[in-house]
Amino acid sequence: MKRKLWRSVISLVLLAAPSIAVAQRAPDPRVADLVQAGRVRLALFPPQYTKDPLTGELKGVWADVARELAARIGVPAVLIEHRTPPEMVACLKSGACDVGFLGYDPARAADVEGFSPAFIEFDYTYLVPKGSAIRSVADADRPGIRIAVVNAHASTLALNRIRKHAELVIVDTPDNAFELLRGGRVDAWASARQALVDYSVELGGSRVLEDRYGVNRPAVVVARGQAARLAYISEFIEEIKASGFVQQSITRSGWRAVQVAAPARK
Repeated sequence: MKRKLWRSVISLVLLAAPSIAVAQRAPDPRVADLVQAGRVRLALFPPQYTKDPLTGELKGVWADVARELAARIGVPAVLIEHRTPPEMVACLKSGACDVGFLGYDPARAADVEGFSPAFIEFDYTYLVPKGSAIRSVADADRPGIRIAVVNAHASTLALNRIRKHAELVIVDTPDNAFELLRGGRVDAWASARQALVDYSVELGGSRVLEDRYGVNRPAVVVARGQAARLAYISEFIEEIKASGFVQQSITRSGWRAVQVAAPARK
């Protein structure tokens, strides 16, 4: 009798197992299309990443978050490099990219479905060459001062709203901005603090100002019409901040002027 009973129990377990496995594998419907595609294409632009000179691997906090998102969805991450924010947004709009990263700015709101909660934050400030008389943000906004800025970067959008006197010299990439400063064709370069710290080691005697003119709060973005995908990603961002993943990534990156963004307001 006991033997028959155990056989019946085992049979029921074996019959139920496939159903349980299917339930466990069922993707979240908000990202089911990405699971079906078998990959998630994530768009980045400088200075959101650094590249390993030997392997070509993209590194940094944004790249870590991108790979962790793909792992959470359960598909490989395909990181796609773009030169500028407008190129990245165009990739989202065309459907050639699934997810992107942008610092929140009201001027960008019409280009995307929305912004996830921020995952990190850092200052905007200036890099000035050796011997510069510019000691503060106020010193930089004077007649005759030329400031290099990168087209469509959040640091440039923020500066445009508060600048009164200085002339902005707009270029396409951070490398271009640095060359203007190194060549003496501008008096300062406005950008994210950590990016300026990294470039400053290549320009002897240069200084990154201590004060700031704004704050960047990077977020994840998706194309318009992808509200469900954005909701899934927003939950993911809050989870990785709370778990310590973002702080661990910041520590690995060596970035000192970056901190984990505060939890989103509910």
